[in-house]
Amino acid sequence: MSSFKHLFQRSLAAAPDRLHFAAHSHHLWPDASWLGQQAAWDDAARLADRKWGRVMDAIWPAAQAHVAAELHLPDPSTVVFAANTHELLLRIVSAMGPRRPLRILATDGEFHSFRRQSLRWEEAGTAVVTRVPMGEIVATAQRGGFDLIVASHVQFGTGHIFDGLADLAALARPEGPWVLIDGYHGFMAVETDLSAVADRVFYVAGGYKYAMAGEGVGFLHAPPGFGPRPEITGWYAEFEDLALPPGRIGYAPDARRFLGATFDPSGLYRFVAVREMLAREGLTTAAINAHVAPLRTALLEDFPLDAERINPAAPEAPQARFVALRSRQAAAWQAALLADEIVTDVRGDVLRIGLGLYQDARDVARLRAALAAL
Repeated sequence: MSSFKHLFQRSLAAAPDRLHFAAHSHHLWPDASWLGQQAAWDDAARLADRKWGRVMDAIWPAAQAHVAAELHLPDPSTVVFAANTHELLLRIVSAMGPRRPLRILATDGEFHSFRRQSLRWEEAGTAVVTRVPMGEIVATAQRGGFDLIVASHVQFGTGHIFDGLADLAALARPEGPWVLIDGYHGFMAVETDLSAVADRVFYVAGGYKYAMAGEGVGFLHAPPGFGPRPEITGWYAEFEDLALPPGRIGYAPDARRFLGATFDPSGLYRFVAVREMLAREGLTTAAINAHVAPLRTALLEDFPLDAERINPAAPEAPQARFVALRSRQAAAWQAALLADEIVTDVRGDVLRIGLGLYQDARDVARLRAALAAL
């Protein structure tokens, strides 16, 4: 089996005794990201104030093009970046106009940023939220009565993959409802083609996980005609209209209408550098999944623990990049593994074991030995 550890020498050498099976949580950074970080610093030192020309005229469109290529978006200008996806969620909701309380439909397995924010909206009386299991969201949405519909492509807690994107997209209208897909656990982990629904759905993800670029690279695909004037807005959203007379609030005609204010561009440099490295190595999402598949098989064969795998899939079906195992012992197992310098994570009673490009068969063998010792 091929090994790609040479692409992660800095991260692996920084903690040589660590075995990191949490690529689904904090993906280790490849060496290319270090080069991207250096480039960001060098540009800032060399260009000073003029670095923003470099950022917005070269790095930004390169990053847009990489996102568009990965998701098969017809137009890279529908992609906008932010420090995190929570910022983008707030701007989307602010663009929905004065209707309150918002009627929101979501699955019961959304990530903490949406879960917490939606609970707070309910507490404040600004939203009424209906939460249903993933398998029920399409039928519930089709009955109508919602302003915003939120669903994860891959649920963070279980690894279940949502296959109803087209069904939800068929309901979306500029006047409502809007459909927001959280793609964080799917982007660059599950092959994703949004070309048929790009004109109707919002999609958020970022660089922290399988994009291998770290923090600061949240992004949004915003369908044209949806939310032309977000209420939560910063001066970058009118970057092309800085000559407007006082009192006029302009917005960029593309996804930059969802921009905020001054941001740290180093994450974009890292993202572009990592994507360029993957292209040189011929490592598409499909190729990385082909590397991960036999590791998953070896991990699960005659599995040494008594636990329920809650995200099984047929061999040719799309699969999450982590194995989710339910047991009352999950937290104790995670703690015992961590004491042995083996990093996994736990969500409630689910142990999550993530697989990625920087692991090989020897790593899986060591993990299995540690699991057997439990």
